[in-house]
Amino acid sequence: MANMQESHEPLTIEQIEEFELQHGVKFPRLYKQFLQESNGGYPLPNMFKISDEQGEGVLNVFFGIGDMYSNLEDYLGIYDDRLPTAFLPIGNDPSGNVICLGAKEPYYEAIYFWDHEEEPEDPEDMSNMYFLANNIYEFLDKLYEDTEE
Repeated sequence: MANMQESHEPLTIEQIEEFELQHGVKFPRLYKQFLQESNGGYPLPNMFKISDEQGEGVLNVFFGIGDMYSNLEDYLGIYDDRLPTAFLPIGNDPSGNVICLGAKEPYYEAIYFWDHEEEPEDPEDMSNMYFLANNIYEFLDKLYEDTEE
């Protein structure tokens, strides 16, 4: 499993629930657990497979909650009318693509890659989204090191 570097102060369940209430979101149980262990940060290793056609991706940062540069609250606003309504942005790659968390059925808890270069006009069109894992911990387990030098 990936180790988080430069993670922020882990959150309490009360802080997470307050954020959910303020922003009208509902995080899956495992993602809440992740926030309680690691509030954002830079994962190592950080490579992942997007798909056979897309190839590999690099996870830059997981967004955290609170006063920090990569603040989840900011990214909720940035992607509000761009991501399908069932998804929340939880991280990004160096090119501005987004790692998304399914926050509504039928995608609840799943992790997807959102490719901004293929962004459709209709945000509900998921043609630019690629399934990565069933939940945050499965995704962390799939991260690997770059083997090319």
